[in-house]
Formats: sequence, C-alpha cells, structure tokens
Amino acid sequence: MRVCKQCLSLIGKGELAEGECEACCNAFSRVEEFASMISSRLSEYEFETFNTGSRVWGSLRALQELLSLKGIDYDIKGKFNAELSRAISSKTGKIRSVNPDVTVIFDLETFDFEIEVRPVYIYGRYIKRVRNISQTRWVCGYCRGKGCEKCNFTGRKYGTSVEELISVPAVGMFLAMDAKLHGAGREDVDARMLGSGRPFVLEILGPKRRYVPLDELERVINTYAGGKVRVFDLEYADSARVREVKMERHRKRYRAKIIFETEVERKELLKALEQLRGEIRQRTPKRVLHRRADRLRIRRVFETELLFHSGKIAVVEIEAEAGLYIKELVSGDDGRTEPSLSSILGVKGKVEKLDVIEVMD
Repeated sequence: MRVCKQCLSLIGKGELAEGECEACCNAFSRVEEFASMISSRLSEYEFETFNTGSRVWGSLRALQELLSLKGIDYDIKGKFNAELSRAISSKTGKIRSVNPDVTVIFDLETFDFEIEVRPVYIYGRYIKRVRNISQTRWVCGYCRGKGCEKCNFTGRKYGTSVEELISVPAVGMFLAMDAKLHGAGREDVDARMLGSGRPFVLEILGPKRRYVPLDELERVINTYAGGKVRVFDLEYADSARVREVKMERHRKRYRAKIIFETEVERKELLKALEQLRGEIRQRTPKRVLHRRADRLRIRRVFETELLFHSGKIAVVEIEAEAGLYIKELVSGDDGRTEPSLSSILGVKGKVEKLDVIEVMD
C-alpha cells in the first residue's frame, strides 16, 4: 500500500507515496486547504473557542476494518483532528477547547464539513399580562401545523405564545436559527403570570452572534411583545441552568375569581378555606388526560386568604406547592381532587379567572 508520512506513522508499514495516498486520499496533505475553507466559513460566526471532529465511513471505514483484522489500529480521526485544529487555530487566532463555541465536523470520505454551534443561554423572568397566550408554541391538533380551517390556516392552536414573543427578537439579534423557551413550570393558557414573574431560560439555537447587550435585548423584546409579555433580570447562563429551572419546585401564589352555583355564607367560606390548607390528593385532571399520564399527586396548600366575597362570587389567594392544579382544587374535578373547596362547602364552584401572582424562590 502506498501511503503518506502521516498514514505510515499510523499503520506502521507500507511504501511511502510520492503521489496519492491510498489510505487517506491525501487528506493530510490538504489540511491547510481545508483549514482555509473552514476559516472562511467561521468568519460568519462570533466565537472564541472551537473544536474539531471527523466522520469516517464508506471506503475509509472498510480500510480501518481490514487493517483491524491484521491487528493494526488505523486511528486517522485523532491525528487528522489534531492537524486540522492546529491549522484552524493558526488562521483564526482562536483556541481549541473541549467545551467550544463552535465545532467543525469534517467528513474524511467526501472532504465536506459542517459547523455545529453551541447554543447561547439566557436566564430571566417573564410576566404575561394577557390571557389566552400559551407559554410555548402550540401546534394545531387537527392539521399538525400544516394549516387548516380549525386554526385559520396558521398551523397553531393559539395566535401567539410567550415563547414566540420572546424568541423572535432574540433570534434576530443573535442571527440565530431558532430559540426555545424553558420555563420553571407553566401557567394555564387562560391564566396571567404577574407579580415577580416566572423564571425561564431561553436557549438560542445556531447563533452567529454570541454577545448581545442584554439591556438592549430586553428593550427590543418588550417593545416587540407590545405589552402582552415583559421580560426582565436577563443574564447569560449555561445549559446547567436549564436543568435547574426545570427541576426546581417553586411554591406559587395564585389569585382566583370563583363563581359558585348558589350563594355561600362568608363565615362558611372562610371556614372552608381554612380546612383546605394541608395535604391534597389529586389525580391528573380530566382536561389534560389526553397529554399527561393518569397518576395520583400528593401536594400541599400552605396558605389561603379571602380577598373579596359577594353572594356567589369570591376572590381568593392560595399559596401552594408546585404541581398543584388550582382549578381542580376549587371544582374537585368530579372527585379526582380531594379535598376541594367545592367538596368542603357542599356547593359547586369553578374558577372563572386565574392569575399566578408569585413564583417563589
């Protein structure tokens, strides 16, 4: 086999090639050429660190397997990655890192390459001031996003979402492909998120820019959202913050406007609210059974307070453990939540309006 110097050092035997290497097809001799092409593409991106990887398949993989049968470990990837990284670093002035901003994946069979960009993560809090906006994009269940009469050919169940109102400006400013919102829990579509706001991490995918002034980003997002949503306390974060936000079990304080079937006495209502404090056994609500497993949850109500009462109408505040469904805490959900305000009073009630007024740290 006729091989180049680099392949000869890996294989350990063969005739040194003056022309084309039969092992790597002269990939090693073209490293500077490849690095120039890659560096040109990388100039489109804002980055400080990079790494390289390579892909082996087809005839090169077959050669590796053949040599392996002869007891030879032809590790072309490791050596080629080191050579390519050296050349890219020399041309760009950037350093190689195990946790890079960008990763170049080179195909040793076709001599093509692709660039993978590490997402940018931004932590913050959002307030949702209007109802009937979902937290994340909600695809129409009838057409699966294609567009139909049910969704007015938008492909979405709701006109917009918190995710879209935050993501669209961020994608524009970071010259990114897309963005994904990770929230610390979620409020119902018809509930507002007020008070101190809900913690979130925005994962910005495929960004060409990595560093945007966050005060400017906050201003642009809030202007674009037009008062429907507001973000604040933005800061750069990392992927670990996503896990923290998703896993944290925040207590929450809610304000609910309740309508009862018949008038209730204030004294009885106060007594029922007091009895509601403590352990709640709650099966998955019927309204979400189509998308969530039917299981029993045990949660706690910590505080209840009556803010207003007149006949059939009451406004109450409830502080509860994460994961408690407040609408069913009031209605009982046909016995799936016990105890409930309705079961304690002996009068059916339902939440007409619901606000999350604090997500507690």
